[in-house]
Amino acid sequence: MKKSVEEDVFIPLYPKSTVEDKSSLRSKFQERRFWSAVKLLSNVVLWDGIVQEDKVRDLGLSKLLNRYLLLNILNTPLGPDNMEKCNKVVACLPERWFQDLKGGSTLPELLNFSQHLLQ
Repeated sequence: MKKSVEEDVFIPLYPKSTVEDKSSLRSKFQERRFWSAVKLLSNVVLWDGIVQEDKVRDLGLSKLLNRYLLLNILNTPLGPDNMEKCNKVVACLPERWFQDLKGGSTLPELLNFSQHLLQ
């Protein structure tokens, strides 16, 4: 899993003017790479409970979400596309990671993502 996250994930960042045109090849390529990384995130978190939780959280959240996915989400204009991306990421996260948290708090690895959601 670690090798896949570190070596196989690539989401190019293009200027917003380039990817605003959803029919452009760059925009389509960036979107395919993003959704591929989301699928990898969902597969990584499936190992929660089998592999140590801190390892799964490090790979899934610290490396994959914060290093790759969040950059793309932050560069996506606010609107339905951005909300869909955020919803898919949230759907990947195991509920049990949040059971012991107090109201209004989140996992340290999700602080930046949470701040984006609050906007």
